[in-house]
Amino acid sequence: MKHDLSGTILLCVLTAFVAGAQMQNNDTIRFTPISHASFVIEHSGVTVMIDPAGDRKQYENFPRPDLILVTDIHGDHCAPDMVGSLKSEKTVVVGPKAVTDKLGYGTTMNNGTAMTFGNIRVEAIPMYNLTKDRLKFHEKGRGNGYVVTLEGKRVYISGDTEDIREMRDLKEIDYAFVCMNLPYTMTVEQAASAVLEFRPGVVFPYHYRGTGGFSNIDEFKRLVAKDPAIEVRELKWYE
Repeated sequence: MKHDLSGTILLCVLTAFVAGAQMQNNDTIRFTPISHASFVIEHSGVTVMIDPAGDRKQYENFPRPDLILVTDIHGDHCAPDMVGSLKSEKTVVVGPKAVTDKLGYGTTMNNGTAMTFGNIRVEAIPMYNLTKDRLKFHEKGRGNGYVVTLEGKRVYISGDTEDIREMRDLKEIDYAFVCMNLPYTMTVEQAASAVLEFRPGVVFPYHYRGTGGFSNIDEFKRLVAKDPAIEVRELKWYE
């Protein structure tokens, strides 16, 4: 029998390439951006939705969520009709008091508290403004950032905030979603400075469209590159 040696070699090369790619991409958590502040976390059959808003069709390929986390009352974070259409009887909806009051239901978590839902641990982290002319946007205590822990992996979600001490004091964060849009949250420089202090393994810029357009993500990457141990990953948040 005559063998096609070139085909065998090609198959071996492709197999090695795929195996190498799989070894390099060893993350066990999947993050899918929806838009702006909305995204989905999937891990080992668990689905967590963060600030679900936008077009209902964007969620059609996801299972009903086990957990929905809402950070604040503003429309790009808290969309009552969307939350109602996505949740099932088993879905736990979590938010600060201002959010659960707006929804009319849900589990209330205040800043500084922690709860466990099945195998998911959630910590409510403060989110607020520091700069004088931005204080009107997010007062301390109204909204929550979150640290979500899934099988030992810690994911920080900033919500709408500036570079507050509570963010800078975070420890052992594997993945961080950090906002940077003006005038509502913080500058690229503030965001980078905070990230360089709490040193997540991976940081995702998100929520970076402001009234004047998009923040300079390339500049953010340049600033964070001062610490080569921090990886900046970009996701497609906007069309």
